[in-house]
Amino acid sequence: MCYDPAVKTWHAVAAALLFFCVPGARGADSAGGAARELARKTAAFAARGEPLSITWRNVSSLDASVFAQIRSVFESAFQDAGGRLAPSATPSAAPSVHVTLSENPSAWLLVEEVQAGDDHHIWIASWDRTGPPKLALPGITLEKKLLWEQDIPILDAAILANSMLVLSPAGVTIYDRTSGAWQPRQSVPISSGRPWPRDLRGRLRMNGGGFQVLLPGVLCAGAATPALTLDCHASEQPWVIESGSRALLLANYATARDYFDGRIVTQTGAPKAVGPFYSAAASTEQGRPLWLLAMVDGATQIFDPSFAPVGSIANWGSDIAGTDAPCASGSQILATRAGDSSNGDAVQAFAIVARAAMPVSPPALFSGPVTALWPSGGTSVVAVVKDSSTTRYAAYLLTVSCGS
Repeated sequence: MCYDPAVKTWHAVAAALLFFCVPGARGADSAGGAARELARKTAAFAARGEPLSITWRNVSSLDASVFAQIRSVFESAFQDAGGRLAPSATPSAAPSVHVTLSENPSAWLLVEEVQAGDDHHIWIASWDRTGPPKLALPGITLEKKLLWEQDIPILDAAILANSMLVLSPAGVTIYDRTSGAWQPRQSVPISSGRPWPRDLRGRLRMNGGGFQVLLPGVLCAGAATPALTLDCHASEQPWVIESGSRALLLANYATARDYFDGRIVTQTGAPKAVGPFYSAAASTEQGRPLWLLAMVDGATQIFDPSFAPVGSIANWGSDIAGTDAPCASGSQILATRAGDSSNGDAVQAFAIVARAAMPVSPPALFSGPVTALWPSGGTSVVAVVKDSSTTRYAAYLLTVSCGS
């Protein structure tokens, strides 16, 4: 690391970067190490308790995805060390922190300038630039657990205290665990009065002591105990889309199709109009909420809290779901991969950093396409898969595990 306490302005630092790194000075062993080193220094400076608003810029030759990963590692380490990130709008008296990713012929550089009144610091963390930058991301994993498989399509599944509900086009079945295995207890049929659309989607949503079944043009209210009951009627009521345990959205389902038509109502009750989309998930960026919609045109659009578009992601599939496990940024989006999934699919966890998707877990792999991805509590989602070799349907519980 190179550090010059006498430098008073960023311009002086920028001019000096090529020359004033002391020969033999020991840098970090990776981009992640440099980011964490700088984050701990920043958190120690902020020990007085005020939140810091941190701005970033990239003047290096590294691409936006690497820049986004470095920023995510820094912010995660900063908060782990006790630092607090301020929302975008902060009082003018708050400390000013600017971090720049730069480079010189031998090293990549993270340059941080901190200004708090008359207190002014510049810190530089570096790592060797031979070979690709290594991030050494935290050990976030997706734990994959098979819940149930069957020959007929599965639309959704939900775990209760000692039971499991499975939704299929024909109805709902409840299973009880007996001697370590799921055994069917009761099935209740569902009739819509008209043919289901070709690519039918359906949702089981827990609702207090009962549950709801959301299907195109049909809404059911159910109870699992003492017996399985279901009361269904025709309805064009919006579906509730949950993300993790805190965020939700109301969205109108296009009854004869397999997507939402773009009419939504936000958590504040404001009606909005967006393009048609398949699925939605919420995330945060420096405490600022964002919504992401997997649009029918193939892109995933990023929206701010007022649902103005602020970015897009091009390489995700049509199924996304949000979680809020207490690791990394505190909110993860699980997304399928784009392209032909007939011979295999994958679900991976991402964080949103600088309006870009940063992978934070290895992918969970499946032997066929993921046909549904629905939230299942704060840290889990249910993934429904059609196995390409057996043509059977399986429901898996995917849980975000923070690791060490």
